Amino acid sequence: MENIKNTYEVLFALSLKNGEETAQATSERLKGLIEANAEIVAVDVWGKRRLAYPINYEKEGYYVLIYFKSAPDFVAELTRVLGITEDALRYIVLSVDEKKQTIGVKGSAPEVIEVDEEEEAAVSAPVEEAVAEEAPAEEAAAENAPAEEAPAEEAPAAE
Repeated sequence: MENIKNTYEVLFALSLKNGEETAQATSERLKGLIEANAEIVAVDVWGKRRLAYPINYEKEGYYVLIYFKSAPDFVAELTRVLGITEDALRYIVLSVDEKKQTIGVKGSAPEVIEVDEEEEAAVSAPVEEAVAEEAPAEEAAAENAPAEEAPAEEAPAAE
């Protein structure tokens, strides 16, 4: 069976109630988990930031963004671990579309993922055909639709 690896990004905000050092240690532990089960592409530590709204009466969090390549089953395990981590205020794991996404870390040149012309043509051809089929149907519907009537003017109110 083929070993499928997709690119994902995980963004998590950690609590600062036990100090910034504890948040850094927790982020390193989570990064170590990802390194053990996936290939890390990029890490961007945002550090201490103000939250958009208070979470558990906290107004600040420690943010980390990590891009990694792994099998889909590891994402479920990472989500489970983030869910039971006490210091994790919020987290999100997303699949990255490599054809449209540039991956980079602040202060470095982004990695642009090239797509060959044959693959792009294979993906865009059905979309172009669907758009071409919809255009005549929309024009026919516009011709058969009744013209919109202008609203009648109201008579001036008697004083």
